[in-house]
Amino acid sequence: MNFPLYIAKRYIRSKSSQSAVNIINFITFLVIVIGSAALFIVLSGFAGLKTYSLNFSESFDPDLKASPTTGKFISISQDQEKKLTAVDGVLAFSKELEEKVYFLHKQKSHIGYIKGVDNSYNNVTNVDSTLYFGEWGVDNLRGVIGIGIANLLSLSVNNYRSPLQVLVPKSKKTAFMNQGAINATPYNQHNIVLSGIYNVSDDLNKKYLFTGLTVVQKLLEKDSSQISGINFKIDETKNLETIKNNITSILKDSVVLKDRQEQNSTLHRMLNTENLATYLIFTLVLIIALFNVVGAIIMMILDKQQNSKTLYHLGTTIKELRRIYFVQGTLVTSIGGLFGVLIGSILIWSQLVFGWLKINAFLAYPVEYKLINVVIVLATIIVLGVIAAKIASSRISKKLIT
Repeated sequence: MNFPLYIAKRYIRSKSSQSAVNIINFITFLVIVIGSAALFIVLSGFAGLKTYSLNFSESFDPDLKASPTTGKFISISQDQEKKLTAVDGVLAFSKELEEKVYFLHKQKSHIGYIKGVDNSYNNVTNVDSTLYFGEWGVDNLRGVIGIGIANLLSLSVNNYRSPLQVLVPKSKKTAFMNQGAINATPYNQHNIVLSGIYNVSDDLNKKYLFTGLTVVQKLLEKDSSQISGINFKIDETKNLETIKNNITSILKDSVVLKDRQEQNSTLHRMLNTENLATYLIFTLVLIIALFNVVGAIIMMILDKQQNSKTLYHLGTTIKELRRIYFVQGTLVTSIGGLFGVLIGSILIWSQLVFGWLKINAFLAYPVEYKLINVVIVLATIIVLGVIAAKIASSRISKKLIT
């Protein structure tokens, strides 16, 4: 067995004759365990929050989306639609037309977005899973709206006596042609009866009204070929880049294709930045806590000074003596990190199974167990422990021993 490792293990198992040294060693080990457990729990909590947040936002997002390269609208022919259907890896696609509009109901108003979708929309997104009340009934007369807009405008489902009014400014050409006409108005209007209300997040709940594609095209004075985007359902077993290239070759350079992460790039950056900031803060706490390791090893060096002197006279070199305390410090921090991750894992699994910590009466705090977090915590503890042990063991010198 390696001599420094053998002696270091003996030092870890044995108790000092000084009770103060034993207390310091115990507190040092406890700090390492608590610090590593706290770091693992926080990283698991942020992983759960990230997944939870993305699940809601991605219910609106398809696997792949084609948006105009310039401007707000693109045109797609029937021949292009047939070619898109034949693309290997495209399971389904749906056309949409989106524009900012003015909502009016019982003298209450709100500015939001109307999104016209075709019958294939539910095949490429999971938006119907966000329904809070009612059903997904989207056609030329009915629509689904966010709960935020519904509350602001006092809207209810299946209220045929008091439908939602949607107002859109007329184009300059239409407004000029109708100038001087009796009862002419500067906007196009369409009434929508709500069939359902969705609930996702505060910003999205106050943003969209989903209705039929053809009625939105008419409202915006667009023909049947004009849309603002195409949503794709992709076969995950196929190569995404190949699918993108095939779609681009059909739609030419008129569109830009974005996958799920690219569609939510801002949200991903924000969540990743928050996760990194939290990790750095807790790492700083661990760095401060691991100063205890330096102090504990130095106390051990002083406590075992006579033993070190004996080993030195028996032929042990200064370098080997330093290695003994270096290995001891590294072992203490590594074992403490393992115990901390084990305790953190038990707490995370209990939260996943029992949901003992809740956001409200019905929703447990989201957490996620990831092996990458285990690796990150252990690597952080071990690296910091190695640095602390190196600093402390460097105090060993020939002058101190003799």
